[in-house]
Amino acid sequence: MQQAIAILDSGVGGLTVVKEVMRQLPQEKIVYFGDTARTPYGPRPAEEVTRFTHQIVDYLLQFHPKMVVIACNTATAVALEEIRARLPVPVVGVIHPGARAAIKTTRTQKIGVIGTIGTIQSNAYETALRQISPHIEVVSRACPLFVPLVEKGVFHGEQTRQVVEESLSELKETPMDCLILGCTHYPFLTDTIASVMGPQVTLINSAEETAREISTILYHKGMLATSNKLPVHQFFCSGDPWMFKMIAQGWLNEQIKVTPVVWQVPNII
Repeated sequence: MQQAIAILDSGVGGLTVVKEVMRQLPQEKIVYFGDTARTPYGPRPAEEVTRFTHQIVDYLLQFHPKMVVIACNTATAVALEEIRARLPVPVVGVIHPGARAAIKTTRTQKIGVIGTIGTIQSNAYETALRQISPHIEVVSRACPLFVPLVEKGVFHGEQTRQVVEESLSELKETPMDCLILGCTHYPFLTDTIASVMGPQVTLINSAEETAREISTILYHKGMLATSNKLPVHQFFCSGDPWMFKMIAQGWLNEQIKVTPVVWQVPNII
Protein backbone atom coordinates (compact mmCIF):
# COMPACT_ATOMS: atom_id res chain seq x y z
CA MET A 1 0.00 0.00 0.00
CA GLN A 2 2.99 2.28 0.57
CA GLN A 3 4.20 1.88 -3.02
CA ALA A 4 4.34 5.01 -5.15
CA ILE A 5 1.97 6.31 -7.79
CA ALA A 6 4.06 6.80 -10.94
CA ILE A 7 3.07 9.85 -13.01
CA LEU A 8 4.62 10.69 -16.39
CA ASP A 9 4.35 13.48 -18.91
CA SER A 10 6.13 14.95 -21.91
CA GLY A 11 7.40 17.74 -19.63
CA VAL A 12 6.07 19.89 -16.80
CA GLY A 13 2.39 19.62 -17.76
CA GLY A 14 1.77 16.56 -15.63
CA LEU A 15 2.60 18.63 -12.57
CA THR A 16 -0.99 19.87 -12.78
CA VAL A 17 -2.09 16.29 -12.03
CA VAL A 18 0.61 15.93 -9.35
CA LYS A 19 -0.69 19.03 -7.58
CA GLU A 20 -4.21 17.61 -7.41
CA VAL A 21 -3.02 14.17 -6.26
CA MET A 22 -0.91 15.77 -3.52
CA ARG A 23 -3.91 17.86 -2.46
CA GLN A 24 -6.51 15.08 -2.55
CA LEU A 25 -4.27 12.18 -1.45
CA PRO A 26 -1.58 13.70 0.78
CA GLN A 27 -0.41 10.32 2.12
CA GLU A 28 0.42 8.95 -1.31
CA LYS A 29 4.02 8.89 -2.52
CA ILE A 30 4.57 10.16 -6.08
CA VAL A 31 7.35 9.35 -8.51
CA TYR A 32 7.17 11.78 -11.44
CA PHE A 33 8.95 11.76 -14.78
CA GLY A 34 8.88 14.75 -17.14
CA ASP A 35 10.44 14.11 -20.55
CA THR A 36 11.58 17.72 -20.89
CA ALA A 37 14.43 16.85 -23.29
CA ARG A 38 11.99 15.57 -25.92
CA THR A 39 8.97 17.81 -25.35
CA PRO A 40 6.66 18.65 -27.06
CA TYR A 41 5.06 15.31 -27.98
CA GLY A 42 2.16 16.86 -29.89
CA PRO A 43 3.81 17.27 -33.31
CA ARG A 44 5.59 13.88 -33.16
CA PRO A 45 4.35 10.75 -34.99
CA ALA A 46 2.16 8.47 -32.88
CA GLU A 47 4.70 5.62 -33.10
CA GLU A 48 7.42 7.84 -31.65
CA VAL A 49 5.23 9.05 -28.78
CA THR A 50 4.28 5.43 -28.05
CA ARG A 51 7.95 4.40 -27.97
CA PHE A 52 8.87 7.27 -25.64
CA THR A 53 5.97 6.37 -23.34
CA HIS A 54 7.10 2.74 -23.12
CA GLN A 55 10.66 3.89 -22.36
CA ILE A 56 9.52 6.10 -19.49
CA VAL A 57 7.19 3.45 -18.08
CA ASP A 58 10.09 0.95 -18.18
CA TYR A 59 12.22 3.45 -16.25
CA LEU A 60 9.51 4.02 -13.64
CA LEU A 61 8.89 0.30 -13.10
CA GLN A 62 12.12 0.09 -11.07
CA PHE A 63 10.20 1.87 -8.28
CA HIS A 64 7.52 -0.87 -8.26
CA PRO A 65 4.59 1.56 -8.51
CA LYS A 66 1.09 0.45 -7.55
CA MET A 67 -0.40 2.61 -10.33
CA VAL A 68 0.82 4.40 -13.46
CA VAL A 69 -0.76 7.69 -14.53
CA ILE A 70 -0.15 8.89 -18.09
CA ALA A 71 -0.60 12.61 -17.39
CA CYS A 72 -0.06 13.56 -21.03
CA ASN A 73 -3.04 13.81 -23.36
CA THR A 74 -1.00 12.97 -26.48
CA ALA A 75 0.50 9.87 -24.87
CA THR A 76 -2.89 8.90 -23.43
CA ALA A 77 -4.46 9.15 -26.89
CA VAL A 78 -1.92 6.90 -28.61
CA ALA A 79 -0.38 4.63 -25.96
CA LEU A 80 -2.81 4.12 -23.06
CA GLU A 81 -4.28 0.81 -24.19
CA GLU A 82 -0.85 -0.67 -25.02
CA ILE A 83 0.52 0.29 -21.61
CA ARG A 84 -2.58 -1.10 -19.87
CA ALA A 85 -2.21 -4.38 -21.72
CA ARG A 86 1.35 -4.97 -20.55
CA LEU A 87 1.22 -3.81 -16.92
CA PRO A 88 -0.22 -5.74 -13.95
CA VAL A 89 -1.13 -2.50 -12.12
CA PRO A 90 -3.90 0.03 -12.89
CA VAL A 91 -3.04 2.55 -15.62
CA VAL A 92 -4.94 5.85 -15.74
CA GLY A 93 -5.06 8.42 -18.54
CA VAL A 94 -6.34 11.99 -18.55
CA ILE A 95 -8.77 12.06 -21.48
CA HIS A 96 -11.82 10.24 -20.10
CA PRO A 97 -11.72 12.10 -16.75
CA GLY A 98 -11.64 15.41 -18.66
CA ALA A 99 -14.52 14.32 -20.88
CA ARG A 100 -16.63 13.33 -17.88
CA ALA A 101 -15.97 16.67 -16.18
CA ALA A 102 -17.08 18.53 -19.33
CA ILE A 103 -20.30 16.51 -19.65
CA LYS A 104 -21.12 17.32 -16.02
CA THR A 105 -20.49 21.04 -16.64
CA THR A 106 -22.12 21.81 -19.99
CA ARG A 107 -25.67 23.15 -20.12
CA THR A 108 -25.81 23.83 -23.86
CA GLN A 109 -24.25 20.51 -24.98
CA LYS A 110 -21.65 22.52 -26.92
CA ILE A 111 -18.09 21.77 -25.85
CA GLY A 112 -14.74 23.05 -27.11
CA VAL A 113 -11.47 21.14 -26.94
CA ILE A 114 -7.95 22.53 -27.29
CA GLY A 115 -4.87 20.33 -27.31
CA THR A 116 -1.70 19.39 -29.13
CA ILE A 117 -1.72 18.46 -32.81
CA GLY A 118 -1.42 14.77 -31.88
CA THR A 119 -4.32 14.84 -29.42
CA ILE A 120 -6.65 16.76 -31.73
CA GLN A 121 -5.82 14.59 -34.76
CA SER A 122 -6.54 11.46 -32.72
CA ASN A 123 -10.15 12.61 -32.08
CA ALA A 124 -9.74 11.01 -28.64
CA TYR A 125 -11.78 13.66 -26.81
CA GLU A 126 -14.57 13.68 -29.37
CA THR A 127 -14.79 9.89 -29.12
CA ALA A 128 -14.77 9.95 -25.32
CA LEU A 129 -17.41 12.70 -25.16
CA ARG A 130 -19.74 10.97 -27.61
CA GLN A 131 -19.41 7.67 -25.78
CA ILE A 132 -20.98 9.41 -22.78
CA SER A 133 -23.37 11.73 -24.63
CA PRO A 134 -23.89 10.85 -28.33
CA HIS A 135 -25.57 14.15 -29.27
CA ILE A 136 -22.94 16.48 -27.86
CA GLU A 137 -21.52 19.13 -30.21
CA VAL A 138 -17.72 19.24 -30.17
CA VAL A 139 -15.38 21.75 -31.78
CA SER A 140 -11.63 21.16 -31.52
CA ARG A 141 -8.52 23.19 -32.18
CA ALA A 142 -4.81 22.41 -31.93
CA CYS A 143 -2.72 25.01 -30.08
CA PRO A 144 0.88 23.90 -30.74
CA LEU A 145 2.46 27.12 -29.43
CA PHE A 146 1.19 26.66 -25.86
CA VAL A 147 3.49 23.86 -24.69
CA PRO A 148 6.76 25.64 -25.64
CA LEU A 149 5.58 28.70 -23.65
CA VAL A 150 4.91 26.60 -20.57
CA GLU A 151 8.17 24.67 -20.81
CA LYS A 152 9.99 28.02 -20.78
CA GLY A 153 8.03 29.15 -17.73
CA VAL A 154 6.30 31.96 -19.67
CA PHE A 155 2.80 31.83 -18.16
CA HIS A 156 1.87 35.52 -18.24
CA GLY A 157 2.70 38.72 -20.07
CA GLU A 158 2.26 40.27 -23.51
CA GLN A 159 3.85 37.40 -25.46
CA THR A 160 1.60 34.85 -23.79
CA ARG A 161 -1.49 36.98 -24.34
CA GLN A 162 -0.69 37.42 -28.04
CA VAL A 163 -0.08 33.69 -28.61
CA VAL A 164 -3.29 32.72 -26.80
CA GLU A 165 -5.42 35.33 -28.60
CA GLU A 166 -4.13 34.26 -32.03
CA SER A 167 -4.53 30.55 -31.24
CA LEU A 168 -8.09 30.90 -29.95
CA SER A 169 -9.40 33.61 -32.31
CA GLU A 170 -11.55 31.25 -34.41
CA LEU A 171 -12.66 29.17 -31.43
CA LYS A 172 -13.83 32.27 -29.60
CA GLU A 173 -16.43 32.90 -32.30
CA THR A 174 -17.90 29.41 -31.87
CA PRO A 175 -20.81 28.99 -29.39
CA MET A 176 -19.84 26.82 -26.40
CA ASP A 177 -20.22 26.96 -22.66
CA CYS A 178 -17.16 24.96 -21.65
CA LEU A 179 -13.68 24.41 -23.03
CA ILE A 180 -11.58 21.35 -22.23
CA LEU A 181 -7.91 22.13 -21.66
CA GLY A 182 -6.90 18.98 -23.51
CA CYS A 183 -3.24 19.16 -22.58
CA THR A 184 -1.94 19.05 -19.02
CA HIS A 185 0.38 21.96 -19.84
CA TYR A 186 -2.52 24.31 -20.55
CA PRO A 187 -3.70 24.91 -16.94
CA PHE A 188 -0.49 26.91 -16.46
CA LEU A 189 -2.08 29.39 -18.89
CA THR A 190 -5.55 29.33 -17.27
CA ASP A 191 -5.70 33.02 -16.43
CA THR A 192 -4.89 34.14 -19.97
CA ILE A 193 -7.10 31.53 -21.65
CA ALA A 194 -10.02 32.47 -19.37
CA SER A 195 -9.53 36.16 -20.11
CA VAL A 196 -9.51 35.56 -23.87
CA MET A 197 -12.51 33.18 -23.93
CA GLY A 198 -14.64 35.26 -21.54
CA PRO A 199 -16.69 34.46 -18.43
CA GLN A 200 -19.41 32.61 -20.34
CA VAL A 201 -16.98 29.73 -21.03
CA THR A 202 -15.99 27.39 -18.17
CA LEU A 203 -12.51 25.91 -18.49
CA ILE A 204 -12.22 22.18 -17.80
CA ASN A 205 -8.95 21.06 -16.23
CA SER A 206 -8.84 17.26 -16.25
CA ALA A 207 -6.31 17.13 -13.40
CA GLU A 208 -8.92 17.38 -10.65
CA GLU A 209 -11.13 14.68 -12.15
CA THR A 210 -8.08 12.47 -12.83
CA ALA A 211 -7.05 12.70 -9.17
CA ARG A 212 -10.59 11.68 -8.19
CA GLU A 213 -10.38 8.67 -10.49
CA ILE A 214 -7.02 7.71 -8.99
CA SER A 215 -8.53 7.93 -5.50
CA THR A 216 -11.58 5.89 -6.48
CA ILE A 217 -9.54 3.09 -8.09
CA LEU A 218 -7.10 2.84 -5.19
CA TYR A 219 -9.97 2.83 -2.68
CA HIS A 220 -11.92 0.07 -4.44
CA LYS A 221 -8.79 -2.06 -4.80
CA GLY A 222 -7.80 -1.54 -1.16
CA MET A 223 -4.57 0.13 -2.26
CA LEU A 224 -4.71 3.52 -0.53
CA ALA A 225 -1.66 4.41 1.56
CA THR A 226 -2.15 3.71 5.25
CA SER A 227 1.00 5.22 6.77
CA ASN A 228 0.74 8.41 8.79
CA LYS A 229 4.28 9.40 7.78
CA LEU A 230 4.70 12.07 5.14
CA PRO A 231 5.75 10.51 1.84
CA VAL A 232 8.98 11.55 0.12
CA HIS A 233 8.18 12.36 -3.51
CA GLN A 234 10.71 11.90 -6.31
CA PHE A 235 10.84 14.07 -9.42
CA PHE A 236 12.83 13.17 -12.52
CA CYS A 237 13.32 15.04 -15.79
CA SER A 238 15.28 14.20 -18.92
CA GLY A 239 16.25 17.79 -19.80
CA ASP A 240 17.33 20.98 -18.04
CA PRO A 241 16.93 20.26 -14.30
CA TRP A 242 17.16 23.91 -13.30
CA MET A 243 14.18 25.02 -15.40
CA PHE A 244 12.16 21.95 -14.43
CA LYS A 245 12.80 22.47 -10.72
CA MET A 246 12.00 26.19 -10.92
CA ILE A 247 8.64 25.57 -12.62
CA ALA A 248 7.79 22.64 -10.34
CA GLN A 249 8.61 24.54 -7.14
CA GLY A 250 6.53 27.51 -8.27
CA TRP A 251 3.53 25.36 -9.23
CA LEU A 252 3.65 23.01 -6.21
CA ASN A 253 4.58 25.75 -3.75
CA GLU A 254 2.18 25.00 -0.92
CA GLN A 255 2.34 21.23 -1.33
CA ILE A 256 6.13 20.93 -1.15
CA LYS A 257 6.38 23.28 1.80
CA VAL A 258 5.10 20.42 3.95
CA THR A 259 6.20 17.37 1.96
CA PRO A 260 9.80 16.21 1.42
CA VAL A 261 10.89 16.18 -2.23
CA VAL A 262 13.88 14.61 -3.95
CA TRP A 263 14.95 16.09 -7.32
CA GLN A 264 16.84 13.74 -9.64
CA VAL A 265 17.93 13.64 -13.27
CA PRO A 266 18.04 10.16 -14.84
CA ASN A 267 20.05 8.85 -17.75
CA ILE A 268 17.24 7.59 -19.94
CA ILE A 269 17.95 8.86 -23.44
